[in-house]
Amino acid sequence: MPPFHWWKTVFFLIPSIGIYTIVLGLLSLLGGLFEPRGVWAHRCAQWWSRAILATSGVRYTLRGAPLPPPDTSCIFVANHASIYDIPILFTAIPRQLRIMAKATLGYFPFIGWHLQRSGHLLVDRTNPGASIFKKMQRMTRHGASLIVFPEGSRTSDGRVMKFKGGMFLLAIENKLPVVPITVSGSRVVMPKGRLMVCPADVVVTVHEPIATAEMTREDARSLAAKAREIVASALPHRSPDGAAPADPSRLAVTS
Repeated sequence: MPPFHWWKTVFFLIPSIGIYTIVLGLLSLLGGLFEPRGVWAHRCAQWWSRAILATSGVRYTLRGAPLPPPDTSCIFVANHASIYDIPILFTAIPRQLRIMAKATLGYFPFIGWHLQRSGHLLVDRTNPGASIFKKMQRMTRHGASLIVFPEGSRTSDGRVMKFKGGMFLLAIENKLPVVPITVSGSRVVMPKGRLMVCPADVVVTVHEPIATAEMTREDARSLAAKAREIVASALPHRSPDGAAPADPSRLAVTS
């Protein structure tokens, strides 16, 4: 018989999150008619994120270096262990944040419409071209920052996978500082491949910004490697390859 948290996820959390998405998605779209920069839309996204965390029993602690000033655009780069990483970071980082996502996501009801109308970077990966650079410039003019997961997908075993260099090249070309973020404990909440949400305490560690103003395109790979090492260094009980050996199924709350 499935554990309690499976039943809670399927019959309570998923319907609740669906309601949050529809209601706050509509508020985001309506507000966007009067505020095109995406400030109101991101506020709705923060409310959406907080509601999800509260309903799921996920608590977070923010620690580490001070965040950059609110009017400073940067690129936050974080490890990716759970689908909950986005609501965790949207809640923990009180800044105007935008994400980069596949262009096809923009067609999804409510979430996709919100992304299209609020300044997020929706990219056709088959032909990104110069559109990304233009969208980045527009984002920085509005004082927003980008948050990305350079691994490209969620880890399946807790290891911090190799960071792809493309995003770091974009940071260098736009002369934006890179701020590494470590999210520790989110894999307990909902790891890749498991349809069950468990309450957990998550730690979000902010690291010192890495300046890119003096870097060139040739520095993108070394910058990616440096950011990965910084992110992996704050994971608890880390092995030399950046692994987090704990099995989330053993750490999950079962009552």
